[in-house]
Amino acid sequence: MGSKHPVQVIAVTGGKGGIGKTNVSVNLGMALADMGRRVVLLDADLGLANVDVLLGLRPKATLADVLEGTCELRDVLLTGPGGMRIVPAASGAATMVNLNPQQHAGLIQAFSDIGDSIDVLIVDTAAGIGDSVVSFVRAAQEVLVVVCDEPTSITDAYALIKLLNRDHGMTRFRVLANMVHTPQEGRTVFAKLTKVTDRFLDVALQYVGAVPYDENVRKAVQKQRAIYDVFPRSKASIAIRGIAQKVDAWPLPANPRGHLEFFVERLVQQTGSGL
Repeated sequence: MGSKHPVQVIAVTGGKGGIGKTNVSVNLGMALADMGRRVVLLDADLGLANVDVLLGLRPKATLADVLEGTCELRDVLLTGPGGMRIVPAASGAATMVNLNPQQHAGLIQAFSDIGDSIDVLIVDTAAGIGDSVVSFVRAAQEVLVVVCDEPTSITDAYALIKLLNRDHGMTRFRVLANMVHTPQEGRTVFAKLTKVTDRFLDVALQYVGAVPYDENVRKAVQKQRAIYDVFPRSKASIAIRGIAQKVDAWPLPANPRGHLEFFVERLVQQTGSGL
C-alpha cells in the first residue's frame, strides 16, 4: 500500500486589508505551479470572495454549495492560469461569514478527499483577526504574514501574531514585505515588526523576502489576470519567483500537532507507517 504524500499547507494572512495579500497568494500559487507543483488555492475570505474576480473566472458552484451538501469539494474546483486550481468562496453570503466551529471543521476536513492530487494548498485568508481567519491559519502548517510599510499594517500584523501566539500557542511565523520601493525597505519593515514581537511575545519570525511595488500589478488587476501570467518579466513577478523557490524548499510537515488541521490523516499515516 503506497504511503500518502504530505501536503504543504500555507496560510497567507496579514490582519489588515489592502496589503495585496490576495495578489501574493495568486501569484505565489502560479509560480509554484510553474515549477511543476500541483497547487490548489483556497479563497478563504468566505463572505467577500475575490480570487475568482481577480482572475476573471466564473464559478458555477462555491464553498457555500459544499456546506449545504449540494456538491462535493472536487465539484467546485476551477482551473486557473498555469494549471493552478482554485476553490472559490461565496461573495455577499452572510451565512458564510458566521460559520460555527463544526462547519469550519467540516470544510477543513473536506480537503482530505482531494489530497491525492495536491502538493501545495495556499489558503488566502480574509482580512482581520476573526474566528474564520484564526481557524484557517491554525489548520495550516506554514503561516505567511504579509506586511507593507504602513503603521496600520505593522500594527495589525502584530495584533494577529499576538492573538495566535497567546491564545493558540503558535510560535513560528514567516513574513513577506509587499509593495516595497527598495529591498532595504523590506528589511526595515521586518525589523519594525520584530522589534515589537521580540519585546512582548515569545515567537520566531523568519523573513521570506520582499515583493517590490510594481505598476504592472494594477494593470494586471484591470485585465483580471495575474501579474505572473501577463507580465512574467516584471519586477514583482521576478521577486515572486524567487520567493516561490524558497517556499518550495520549506520542510514538509512531519507529524500532527494535536488540533484540527488540513490533511491531518496524512500526518498520522506517516508517523504510524513505521510501526
